Amino acid sequence: MAEEERTENLAQLIKRLRDEYHVNESEIARRIGVAPATVNSWTLGVRGTKRGPNKEKLRALAREFPKFTEQEIFAAAGRKAPGDLTPEAEERLLKLFKELTPEQQEMSEIQLRALRDANQPQ
Repeated sequence: MAEEERTENLAQLIKRLRDEYHVNESEIARRIGVAPATVNSWTLGVRGTKRGPNKEKLRALAREFPKFTEQEIFAAAGRKAPGDLTPEAEERLLKLFKELTPEQQEMSEIQLRALRDANQPQ
């Protein structure tokens, strides 16, 4: 399903994941390295003081439960999945970054953080 068509939220996705894999919240939590209460809060749609699951935990869900794609999980969490960075792309970006002045590097880092932060749920 295309990301823009998705209406499922994270609570609904986790319920579907539990049904598909016949696991409970404690098992999900154990497999992705969080407390069972954390998965429970996601299931209930509880908004805590944090911005929701971080990208590592969302990726862990996709890794541990591969019937669900990263794109699907990130969309349910209200985010776009981060793109993969090939070694070649990483090398090109690092080469460009090294050619910048210290001031330009600092400004580029600020811009990159702003772009990253824009992909966090509100």
